[in-house]
Amino acid sequence: MTLLTNHPFAQIKAGDRATLSRTLTAHDIGLFASIAGVGTLSHAGAAQAVDDRFVQLVAHGMWGGALVSALLGTQLPGPGTILLNQSLDFLIPVAIGDKVEVAVKVEVMDPVHQSVRLACTVINQRRETVIAGSAVVIVPGERLACESVPPALVHRAGGGYRKLMAMTAGMPPLRTAVVHPVDAAALGAAVNAAKLGLIVPVLVGPAPKILAAAAAAGFDLTGIEIIDAEHSDAAAEAAAMLAGDGKVEALMKGALHTDELMRAVLVPQARLRTGRRMSHVFAIDTPGYPRPLFITDAAINVTPGLADKRDIVQNAIDLAHALGIVRPRVAVLCAVETVNPAMPSTLDAAALCKMAERGQITGGVLDGPLAFDNAVSPEAALIKGIVSPVAGHADILLVPDIEAGNMLAKQLEYLAGAQMTGIVLGARVPVILTSRSDPELARLGSCAMALLLVRHRKGQAS
Repeated sequence: MTLLTNHPFAQIKAGDRATLSRTLTAHDIGLFASIAGVGTLSHAGAAQAVDDRFVQLVAHGMWGGALVSALLGTQLPGPGTILLNQSLDFLIPVAIGDKVEVAVKVEVMDPVHQSVRLACTVINQRRETVIAGSAVVIVPGERLACESVPPALVHRAGGGYRKLMAMTAGMPPLRTAVVHPVDAAALGAAVNAAKLGLIVPVLVGPAPKILAAAAAAGFDLTGIEIIDAEHSDAAAEAAAMLAGDGKVEALMKGALHTDELMRAVLVPQARLRTGRRMSHVFAIDTPGYPRPLFITDAAINVTPGLADKRDIVQNAIDLAHALGIVRPRVAVLCAVETVNPAMPSTLDAAALCKMAERGQITGGVLDGPLAFDNAVSPEAALIKGIVSPVAGHADILLVPDIEAGNMLAKQLEYLAGAQMTGIVLGARVPVILTSRSDPELARLGSCAMALLLVRHRKGQAS
């Protein structure tokens, strides 16, 4: 932190001026919205808003007003200043990536009341006046100092999962086979999801172990069906057969390895395969990004080919539709944003975009190749001159292979404070993949996501 000092009234004269500059980021918008308790706004022409292209996030008007107040309180007059009146006209929206210069200039001194009237302006990088007005402040008569306040971070992770759960209100719960729930984490997820009306759990696994785990954790399993299976492989097989017979609407991973569960799902006898390749989607709820983010595929398909990627993208788009995202933006991630024959993933990206143009992928907007920064940062896309309806605003990130996807997801979780949950798509029923390290809210969010998906599918079929 640095020391801030003020300008006492006797040292101020008409014409004195101070400035500060700031570039608007998505984090600024999210931080302001979190503090003020308001939503974020989009600014677009009417024709553009209709098809949801080129819609850009803009700052709340009082974000600029807050910068004016910050300048008054930190520079001129500085610490100890008391704001009496602020009158501002908001002339032009400020979009992400815009750099603004905030200026205050002393116009009138009032020695009787020891107050000062200052002209206030905010100008963008195109020299357009964004905000114009004035402020009247009382100025301390003595020298004052204080330490600057460090930048704040409002941690929003988990809010997206709460919204998903709210969206399920009024929906009948999802009858779900919970596979091998022989520890407190797996049982807790099932029991709590049942209490919230998200699922009707059917516990499939060794009954003595399930009951022992429930007793140790203090869970009441009264009224919950238990289907005895000797071990984890048997539990996975039994649960998959229940789904194939239509007796459950979803599968949920308990205390077993993912590959054990997926082997049972893939066998022909289970009758769960469809004409589409199965794939995994991470639903990421991360601070610093103003919308839900989906990463696919970071858990099942190791080195997918072009046809596989087509199915992986379509699975993710269909999920986004079920969660209320009408026209999801899909960024096909690569290490660079140009097509390079030496990098096969860039060729796949270009082909996928053409497939979307020709109707082989439907319901979303694709662009690629895009590097990660260009996909999620409007500022990075602007600097690199990328004009795209997806760049900087991606909803879905298609990764080139499982290694890239897994590392990206884990970095967001452990370095950026993200919460994540996973679901497998492309089968006749969704497969909810939870981990014992997942927080409770993420586990419940995964159940809500599966419920929304199944009910959306049934609504389309009816």
